[in-house]
Amino acid sequence: MTLQEFNALLQPDMMAVDSVIRERLHSEVVLVRQVAEYIVSSGGKRLRPAMVILCAKALGYRGQHHHELAAVVEFIHTATLLHDDVVDESALRRGRDTANALFGNAASVLVGDFLYSRAFQMMVQVQDMRVMEILSDATNVIAEGEVLQLMNCNDPDISVNDYLRVIRYKTAKLFEASGRLGAVIAQADSAVEEALGRYGMHLGTAFQLVDDVLDYSGNAEQTGKNVGDDLAEGKPTLPLLHVIAHGTAEQAAQVRHAIENGSKENFDTILAAIQQTGALEHTRECARQEAQLAIEAAGCLPDGVYKTALIELCGLAVDRDR
Repeated sequence: MTLQEFNALLQPDMMAVDSVIRERLHSEVVLVRQVAEYIVSSGGKRLRPAMVILCAKALGYRGQHHHELAAVVEFIHTATLLHDDVVDESALRRGRDTANALFGNAASVLVGDFLYSRAFQMMVQVQDMRVMEILSDATNVIAEGEVLQLMNCNDPDISVNDYLRVIRYKTAKLFEASGRLGAVIAQADSAVEEALGRYGMHLGTAFQLVDDVLDYSGNAEQTGKNVGDDLAEGKPTLPLLHVIAHGTAEQAAQVRHAIENGSKENFDTILAAIQQTGALEHTRECARQEAQLAIEAAGCLPDGVYKTALIELCGLAVDRDR
């Protein structure tokens, strides 16, 4: 399946999701509308909503709740972005000024809260307790992941398992929830729900691993953020942990100093160390392994165009430059 075929398959449903998003963004408070519309309309891959659609339709679902729940997932994701950019003091996302850079931190946090609460209003209307369990659990775990990442910042001694735990909580959990939601509304059995949950968790992990590669190999025009931002924030991601473990003593010391101080002072030297130790290829290979686990989990689905699209999504998540 080509990218064009993938997009064509999703287009009608994603247009319906966009319609739900626009309708549900409405607020009588002008600033709420301005900030929410700015961040939602700023682009993004919409992978999580796409997963809800594809998983539900792969299982034969023909109702309308998949559009509503896809919008819920996008609202939760958008809320996390608003809060993330405040915590990280980011100024650039998806190639545009962040909402906090334009509207201020207070507005970003409060509109993030609005999106969370609107998402919960919408999920209640589906009237399915399992749906509410999945999404309430996901939002709680994501918040824990944010705190874990905050605790790990400026610490070069965290283990790879600690790093992966943050990814599982902060990023992969909403992917996991998206897969589960598709199974639940299609009334699939618990084994299929678990399998699609694993699919989402592994896909989300692969996606974040590639994001961490792109922080040292992309460019601002393509990735929508400044190269080296993670280093400036003191985030010990896998490429840096790989240099500490496999580089020379001098390279490891430079990386440790940069993480501890949240500094891009010696960025060129550190980037050279990342390249010399094969850290980026190692990280991307870890992403490929996660994507393969996701593909294996998708084996629970009946053959068809939607299953093929979910498998294709794994390749798109890993083999990308933005």
